[in-house]
Amino acid sequence: MIEERELVQRILAGNTNAFGQLVRQYEKLVFYVIRRLVTEQQDVEDICQEVFIKVYKNLSSFAFEAKLSTWIARIAYLTAVNYLKKAGRRPTTAMPETADFIAEGQDDPAQLLVQQDVSAYVNRLIEQLPLPYRTVLTLYHLNEFSCEEIEQITGMPEGTVKSYLYRARRQLKDKLMTYLKNER
Repeated sequence: MIEERELVQRILAGNTNAFGQLVRQYEKLVFYVIRRLVTEQQDVEDICQEVFIKVYKNLSSFAFEAKLSTWIARIAYLTAVNYLKKAGRRPTTAMPETADFIAEGQDDPAQLLVQQDVSAYVNRLIEQLPLPYRTVLTLYHLNEFSCEEIEQITGMPEGTVKSYLYRARRQLKDKLMTYLKNER
């Protein structure tokens, strides 16, 4: 994999293959950030394209003050939020397929079904979280951004990010404990 600075320099020099590499490298991140907010698949795809157009147009202003992934995730997040504001829509509660959370190599069908059920339930719980909690939880645990990077992406102060992360975990824990007690 090419180092970020070299990749950016190649793109700024007009190398379209380098930009294609950037898109391939960050398309899943962009899709995932947008998919957490927007419901319609067609809208998600359109916003993803818009994000990469913005990345291309503004790449010369990227100053390497943050990681490239953080900068791109911020563009994705803000583009999705702006889309929702313009469309007068609320953020989605859509979640990825439960298969994404299932451990590979499961041979026991009964265990696989139990795991799918638990994954589906956890996804439903995450769906029910308020948008700020869901956003920081997703960025921190699933996209593995630091609290500082989440601050840069969302514009929330780092203390708020930490507070929302704590509250989101607490709500999930409480609901999971209730679920597990009821399963016995």
